[in-house]
Amino acid sequence: MLDERKLDVLRAIVEDYVATHEPVGSKTLVDRHNLGVSPATVRNDMAALEEEGYITQPHTSAGRIPTDAGYRLFVDKLSTVKTLSPAEKKAISSFLAGAVDLDDVVRRTVRLLAQITRQVAIVQYPTLTRSSVRHVEVVTMTPRRLLLVLITSAGRVEQRIVETHNDVDEHLIADLRSRLNTALTGQRLTDAATALASVTETFAPSDRPLVAAIVTTLLEAFTDEGEQRIAVGGAANLTRYGDDFERNVKPVLEALEEHVILLKLLGEATHPQTLTVRIGHENPYEGLATTSVVATGYGSKSEALATLGIVGPTHMDYPSTMGAVRAVARYVSQILADS
Repeated sequence: MLDERKLDVLRAIVEDYVATHEPVGSKTLVDRHNLGVSPATVRNDMAALEEEGYITQPHTSAGRIPTDAGYRLFVDKLSTVKTLSPAEKKAISSFLAGAVDLDDVVRRTVRLLAQITRQVAIVQYPTLTRSSVRHVEVVTMTPRRLLLVLITSAGRVEQRIVETHNDVDEHLIADLRSRLNTALTGQRLTDAATALASVTETFAPSDRPLVAAIVTTLLEAFTDEGEQRIAVGGAANLTRYGDDFERNVKPVLEALEEHVILLKLLGEATHPQTLTVRIGHENPYEGLATTSVVATGYGSKSEALATLGIVGPTHMDYPSTMGAVRAVARYVSQILADS
């Protein structure tokens, strides 16, 4: 374990390297930071940090840069993450509040995250398996055509058309609408089939064919295969991190094209109150070995409906990035709860 003084030296090295992208020397640390010790002591501390594997010397006679282990210790020892200013919070709230539907929320969130963090933003669409039924609506469009609308707790809206052979009875539709909502509201979508199983049998035999058709259509909506979707934005931000990182951009971009990889990375952030940070070689994918992933869940306070986060170089501004990811996730959660 490092003592507090060596941790202060490591923090200073990380902060300076993130700010300048240049190796950091002992003289620079003494000049820029109030470490309260002599240059000789700083050099000894740097030697100890290097021996422990937290910093390294990229070139002979150059300063030091953090290693993956150094960034990990820096992140683990963060007492706070940077909070957004009132103006930033207001801008986020206003931008996201203008969304008209779930797709718009996701698109706006990706743009916002990429702009705020200047990294690659990734947002997973809320999955059906983690959602519950908020409301079911059955609307008569014509005497023989019905519109079935399923609204989930994630704000997702599924619409289906049901064609009938005979004119529908409005009283039957009103009764069906009431019974469907009684059976389904608050139910997890994964449990909806069980909740629906007995609905058809509660109707008169002459009404059951129509009710069965609507129940079947609802089940199809519950098992929609488009749930594992993600949105990615801000890939151009990767080109602004200097020559060393630019040489590694191609494999990063290739990894970003593999949505299965991104879903697995984001999938580890399973709680909306917790930030997950994977640094450099902690990522199991070789193409992302020079990057870090900061992610969290969004949804209710107790369970994530889906995840969002960023991918950027290991020498990112962790306090600001972590603060931005956390703040945006909270705003998205609130908007979905209020929608």
